Amino acid sequence: MCDNDSLDDMIDYQLKAGLRSGELSRRQFGALTLGAGMVSLLPPVANAAEVTESEVEIKTPDGTCDAHFVHPTKGAHPGVLVWPDIFGLRPAFRQMGKRLAESGYAVLTVNPFYREKKAPVAERASLQDPQVRTQLFKLAGTLTAETANTDAKAFIGWLDKQSAVDKKRKIGTTGYCMGGPLTMRTAAAVPNRVGAGASFHGGNLVTDKPDSPHLLVPRMKAHYLFAIASNDDERDPKAKDVLREAFAEAKLPAEIEVYAGALHGWCPPDSQVYNQEAAEKAWGRLLALFKTALA
Repeated sequence: MCDNDSLDDMIDYQLKAGLRSGELSRRQFGALTLGAGMVSLLPPVANAAEVTESEVEIKTPDGTCDAHFVHPTKGAHPGVLVWPDIFGLRPAFRQMGKRLAESGYAVLTVNPFYREKKAPVAERASLQDPQVRTQLFKLAGTLTAETANTDAKAFIGWLDKQSAVDKKRKIGTTGYCMGGPLTMRTAAAVPNRVGAGASFHGGNLVTDKPDSPHLLVPRMKAHYLFAIASNDDERDPKAKDVLREAFAEAKLPAEIEVYAGALHGWCPPDSQVYNQEAAEKAWGRLLALFKTALA
């Protein structure tokens, strides 16, 4: 996925962002536990569809991936593949997937580290614990451009076999932190199926490596949303301009915005830097993208 140095820089930056975020409320602190029973911190969906959710297993060329699948109980709907952040599949992302399903989508959230460990892969969504940090760094280092390509094809293929997924409509993909570039690899790996991608505080979207995600844009057909953290933009202010140029040259629509005051990791509700106002803005832009691009 990315080299160890750039991955280490990204993790260092997220750690520093968390340290700057201040004290959490007692309710939020309790929600950071990655085990079962996390209280919902997400606003409810208006006119929410009744949904069915289950834990599923997906066969890939490299093993069996554990994942969460949730979809409206009635009918077939556009599929969505969700790539979590470095803390992996956990209650917060199950909640996020359910919320998206309540809005009319069939949502698959995967454990990207299934080759090494079943979810959950950490006890708490915090990089301030050196042991957790080392563990997650090791897991993230096992992901490559090749594993992303293999997984994307397997996961999209699995979605297309589900009766809850409308095969006549395009599939969307979302990613957070390290999941951001994974959406781009997904869009390039299965261009005829992926119609929309969204990266939220994605890391290493533009690098100087020959496998940089931005170099894949000419192979995509997806419309895009890039919601960029303010401190990520401070760290690499040129990345957004490179992305704009790449999508413009490919003649693909892309909404690229720096979210002022939102720190890296602001979207998941169990994040130490969760920013509800900015997260709700990003959520609204995601729904707008999917409404127009997943036709």
